[in-house]
Amino acid sequence: MKKLLLLTAFASLTFSSCDTARQILDGVVANSGQLSSSEVALGLKEALTVGTNRSASQLSAVDGFFKNAAIKVLLPPEAQKVESTLRSVGMGNLVDKAVLSLNRAAENAAKTAGGIFIDAVKQMSINDAIGILRGGDFAATDYFKGKTTGALTNSFRPIIERSLQNVNATKYWGDVINAYNMVATNKVNPDLTAYVTEKAMNGIFYQVGLEEQRIRKEPVARTTELLKKVFGSSLAQGGY
Repeated sequence: MKKLLLLTAFASLTFSSCDTARQILDGVVANSGQLSSSEVALGLKEALTVGTNRSASQLSAVDGFFKNAAIKVLLPPEAQKVESTLRSVGMGNLVDKAVLSLNRAAENAAKTAGGIFIDAVKQMSINDAIGILRGGDFAATDYFKGKTTGALTNSFRPIIERSLQNVNATKYWGDVINAYNMVATNKVNPDLTAYVTEKAMNGIFYQVGLEEQRIRKEPVARTTELLKKVFGSSLAQGGY
């Protein structure tokens, strides 16, 4: 029962704007877990729909990636020598422009993640939902990783490629590489689109994981009356 209350409370905190979900969650408190599996699945689906959209919205905003140290896209590892070499010869501004453009591309791609997550939620079975409720701390995040990684890759890559061009990342990257290759023995030319795509997906899953963890770890996050009731009740302290 404790895990159900925890995830139910998580849903209430993050997605309290969902009327149906709130009604279901109120039922959990009132009935001490007497919900049917289908009702639990419905509430969880609505919560996850809004929550993943929130994560995508946060990261798709200007500086959503660039000013988030945990997920900021840096130059590829194989280009670290490129960066240090260019900075040492007074071309740090060129590198900075390249890094900014990579993050702008990731932010542009994040705008499409919400729809992919919604599709995954629609396909979620009752057993999937119950498994998430009874799962570990990152059960919902892991579910999305398993169900959406392929679709995100297929969707993100062309968007990233176009975005890199739109924000002049390809130009900046080309300038960086050309400048470096003029003085380097070993030439560098990694697949920039694949690299940024992977980083963008990692950032999305990181943010979804934070949303899932918030209610589990932070008492200060219990901002609604429902959450106070859930965590103040004897049921919240007792487990199954």
